[in-house]
Amino acid sequence: MKIRYFDNSATTRVKEEVLEEMLPYFTEKYGNASSLYSIGRISKKAIEEARKKVAGLINCNSNEIYFTGCGSESDNTIIKGIAYANRKRGKHIITSQIEHPAVLHTCQMLERQGFEVTYLKVNKEGIISLEELRNSIRNDTILISIMFANNEIGSIQPIEMISKIARMYNIVFHTDAVQACGNVPIDVKRMGIDSLSLSGHKLYAPKGIGALYVRNGIEFEKFMDGGHQEKNKRAGTENVAGIVGLGKACELANIHLKEHMRHLRELRDYYIEQVEEKIEGAILNGGIENRLPGNANFAFPGVDGEALLLNLDAKGICASAGSACTSGSSAPSHVLASIGVPDELAQGALRVTFGEDNTKEDVDYLVESLCEIIKKLKNN
Repeated sequence: MKIRYFDNSATTRVKEEVLEEMLPYFTEKYGNASSLYSIGRISKKAIEEARKKVAGLINCNSNEIYFTGCGSESDNTIIKGIAYANRKRGKHIITSQIEHPAVLHTCQMLERQGFEVTYLKVNKEGIISLEELRNSIRNDTILISIMFANNEIGSIQPIEMISKIARMYNIVFHTDAVQACGNVPIDVKRMGIDSLSLSGHKLYAPKGIGALYVRNGIEFEKFMDGGHQEKNKRAGTENVAGIVGLGKACELANIHLKEHMRHLRELRDYYIEQVEEKIEGAILNGGIENRLPGNANFAFPGVDGEALLLNLDAKGICASAGSACTSGSSAPSHVLASIGVPDELAQGALRVTFGEDNTKEDVDYLVESLCEIIKKLKNN
């Protein structure tokens, strides 16, 4: 059976060009980058070349990029690092209700240590209120962390306006851009972003590698003790092959971004049009204007999400009921709850996220399958 994959927000395949670039660093160029002999120096050079490529995707200086194990580690590193480095100045952090668990759970952990966190509400399209953000700022606010784009409904926040507010009050602004990097243009200098998290496996690089951008001049405490790697901010022997893969993926994403966005947007809009035309009662969760080009999240009234996924899987279709990072939870999506979706509708939500390998024919097969499965589930 042919597998049709529509869960690119959960993970993406590793591109052939990326894998090809990585392979020598497993077998031939396997030196430890901290070693002084030749194959160690080769690894060190490869890391620095990859750092430049990652920096090029978001338009920052290469020495502002720190390699991590994943997007979650990047979020943990900067949120805890900023909090601990500024605890004498203040203990207040602002975030939103629809953040990834890597941000929400980190903030909750800091609350247990005496920090105070404001969780901003969002409207039905999943966008925060800039007025509420301004009103939430206190004299002791040290960090604003608002995700660039949501992993479940694809909502894109007004990043430049948020950064202007943060700068006005001299507050560090961090954004979790794991879903956005490689899918929409990001220029941290123009947008005024102080810190940004990204993850390799969301943009056709391998799992187990991520990066953290931190603007020069921002102090943060290191997250992992040990050796001197990553400017003494992230101890541990570097994942050279993974770093090389991430660099290549970022380079390719930078080159093909406009074409990639156009492809995703065409598939998304066609899918939305077909679902709304052929499936009675389908409700699009979130808005359409400020949305990732490849994201579509529908609620299907009267349908159980788990049963829907299992039936889709039987037809070779991979999709998601929400975030892959929360799929082990039986509770309704905190994102859908935040935009006002009732629990009974949230339980029947389906997230479809397109990638570069998807075609219009794939979408037709997906919609035909949904029509058949939903009819069957409703008749049972």
